Amino acid sequence: MHDLTEGSIPKHLVRLAVPLAAGMIFQTMYYLIDLYFVARLGDTAIAGVSAAGNVQFIIMALTQILGVGTMVLISHAAGRKDRDDANLIFNQSVLLALACAVVTILGGYTLSGAYLRTVAADAATAAAGRSYLFAYIPGLALQFALVTMGSALRGTGIAKPTMVVQILTVIINAALAPVLIAGWLTNRPLGVAGAGLATSIAILVGVLLLLGYFLRLEKFVGFHTSMLKPRLASWLRILRIGLPAGGEFGLMFVNAAVIYWIIRDFGADAQAGYGVGTRIMQAIFLPAMALAFATAPVAGQNVGAGRQDRARETFRAATWMGSVLMLVITAFVQWRADWLVGSFAQDAGARTVGMEFLHVISWNFVATGIIFTCSGMFQALGNTIPALLSSAMRLLTFALPAIWLSSREGFALRQLWLLSVTTVVVQMATSLWLLKREFDQRRFVPARVPTPTEQLVS
Repeated sequence: MHDLTEGSIPKHLVRLAVPLAAGMIFQTMYYLIDLYFVARLGDTAIAGVSAAGNVQFIIMALTQILGVGTMVLISHAAGRKDRDDANLIFNQSVLLALACAVVTILGGYTLSGAYLRTVAADAATAAAGRSYLFAYIPGLALQFALVTMGSALRGTGIAKPTMVVQILTVIINAALAPVLIAGWLTNRPLGVAGAGLATSIAILVGVLLLLGYFLRLEKFVGFHTSMLKPRLASWLRILRIGLPAGGEFGLMFVNAAVIYWIIRDFGADAQAGYGVGTRIMQAIFLPAMALAFATAPVAGQNVGAGRQDRARETFRAATWMGSVLMLVITAFVQWRADWLVGSFAQDAGARTVGMEFLHVISWNFVATGIIFTCSGMFQALGNTIPALLSSAMRLLTFALPAIWLSSREGFALRQLWLLSVTTVVVQMATSLWLLKREFDQRRFVPARVPTPTEQLVS
């Protein structure tokens, strides 16, 4: 465990954010590698994989529920130097991860076909998305195990093992993608299904590697058979913090689904261009997301220790660092969006949509980084409801006007992107106001340790 309640806060943020960013970059490369090889199959394949990839937002929502609740409670326990409570939370999160994996497999194979028929531009796009998703569902289910173990380590101030595992899994995915998608060496191309299968295999290897780390090297938290029995009180503690955080990502899925539904009338080229643009945007957001992910455990340990001054300093440092990074990235996108999109979109129509999307959306990168940092602080404070309210406000201010705009004569995609930029700025202002309100109302004292009786309630 690394004690984050003493020492330089910017140094702690950098020490955690760098491996987190590296791991997230390699994790995003899962999608970019798939997209690179799938792009060789045509716009229908790209659009299908992009539409199916939106299901990842649902899984991210569920993993956020588990991961944020686990990370926050373990960071608070680490701040109190309470190893027993940290281990109890970790083992209970393992049980929840298993339950979520089962739900993902059952729900994925049952409902994915209906979802794709709703959002895809045509039957061929829906079929491509279904082929990809059916091979990817096992990997999505395994994500819960990765998130549980990675979140537990992050709560204790450790990020490097997760980074190493993510890098290795990306290397595996990169090696398998051409073999399974294009049939290199085997002469048995699986097409879009190969992309999903390559990712699922890579994630399985990652789970096994991280499991090995916990069994052999991790000392502060670990698997204990006596704690691997369902305990309702612990589940409620995890869910109370995790559910609103998961709701944030759930609303992101709704936003993305609304956009796909609106632009489907523009054809597969538009959906392909938007899909490429959003994948690139997700990769671009990684520095800000890494800082936000680092903010939560650094501030969380100090909240657990009752250190209000250090919690506030964590937010200020993360906000300035993230804003500078996102300004630089915005300038690069304005300069070379054509290079970014051209690497993945072969068709001229898809390239045009993707470039216009990035040129407009890049103006909200700084605001998005601040929103991520605010979310990290809400997690550290143990109250994720304000972040959910901020995201819900954004959904209302974007989705309803977007649907109205799309029904008007002369509607163009650029109007949709401009609306998105405007609503993100409003969301940033809302998040900052809610965070100030949370700080003003909170008395910082060391977090209360649940009694043994409370911990044993089931």
